[in-house]
Amino acid sequence: MLAILGFATIVVFLLLIITKRLSVITALVVVPLAFGLFAGFTIQELAEMILTGIKQVAPTGILLIFAVLYFSVMLDVGLFNPLVSLIMKYVKGDPLKIVMGTAILTMIVHLDGDGTATFMIVISAFLPLYKQLNMSRLVLAGIVALSVGPMHLVPWSGTSARAIATLNSDAIHIFNPNIPAILAGIGWVLFVAYWFGKKERKRLGIIPFTYDHQAILTPEQAAQQRPKLIWFNALITVSLIIILMKGWVPAPVLFILASTLALLVNYPKPKDQQQVLKAHGANIFLVSSMIFAAGVFSGILTGSQMITAMANSLVALIPVEHASLLPVLTALTSMPASMLFTPDAYYFGVVPILSKAAQHYGLDALQIGRAALLGQMTVGFPLSPLTASTFLLVGLTEVDLGDHQKFIFKWAFGTTLVMTIVAVLTGSITM
Repeated sequence: MLAILGFATIVVFLLLIITKRLSVITALVVVPLAFGLFAGFTIQELAEMILTGIKQVAPTGILLIFAVLYFSVMLDVGLFNPLVSLIMKYVKGDPLKIVMGTAILTMIVHLDGDGTATFMIVISAFLPLYKQLNMSRLVLAGIVALSVGPMHLVPWSGTSARAIATLNSDAIHIFNPNIPAILAGIGWVLFVAYWFGKKERKRLGIIPFTYDHQAILTPEQAAQQRPKLIWFNALITVSLIIILMKGWVPAPVLFILASTLALLVNYPKPKDQQQVLKAHGANIFLVSSMIFAAGVFSGILTGSQMITAMANSLVALIPVEHASLLPVLTALTSMPASMLFTPDAYYFGVVPILSKAAQHYGLDALQIGRAALLGQMTVGFPLSPLTASTFLLVGLTEVDLGDHQKFIFKWAFGTTLVMTIVAVLTGSITM
């Protein structure tokens, strides 16, 4: 019964946001609460689950509040203007080159395996270009989402770390066999970027113009520029990224300190600081409120044991005679599973069950880990309502989550499908 209610919760939630019957924030709270009550839990029990879920996402919520503030300040002061101008000099108003550049830069930046940092850096650099040329921001969000997918299989990403830890293995046995599949996934993403770029070029044409960032600024925006402080801002930004990658300081604390320093140095007057906070307050609230609403959603699904029940029911659906297909089935369902399970729930709940089932049928349990990584919270995480960085992605690009999911889901599943085929052909997983 709990499994049915869990699946129903996910389906109803997705239908409501895709059809825009409810906003994402209200759906994240109302839907699990309603199904939790229907399952027989009391308000007090649900309140405890919600509080647990909120506590779990609180560090991420704080991180995103101050990370959005930091990069908003960096955009305002013009830190990325030279990079944007350099890119514009190369692409010369060609939407195809811009979309391809978006994909390539995203992959390079995402070598650190940190989705949040990647989204902030890449979107900060490219969003002005897309706005200037009137290009689709759905394309921007979609290509960035696709481009992080194959790169998120790197062994130091949080997702891969979970798979390695759950199976008591190492990168050599989990990551290395998947390298051909990852390369195939990269090739697929570049193909999709080329396809999108061709469509945008056909829609808009090549727009020859001399790019002058200052010319497109309003008087208020021009007043916020700090060209004399560009080297200071570049230094603290590079330092921030290095410290973030090294893990020397907890990310929420790091961004609190960095955003405070950025405000103090660039806008020493309290009045100017207040103006900056007011200007970006709506975006910061939108992103942060969705994070805490997501905590309500995951808290109820986890605390009610719906997620555990869903995992057990999925395993029970596999007939004995088709047990050899378990790794391939895991791979093919891995990307859609990102919409159902948090990474902790999947890799610490579902993967152990699937790996034990694989061993029972004489299969290598490590195949389940490799198969799961072909989509679950790798390719799928930038679409999932269960990950905080998804809301950062749609918030920064100013697109609707439902629109983003409808636009890019099939292409993301295509990435998993391509990687699965190559993984089978190269022996990373068998069938």
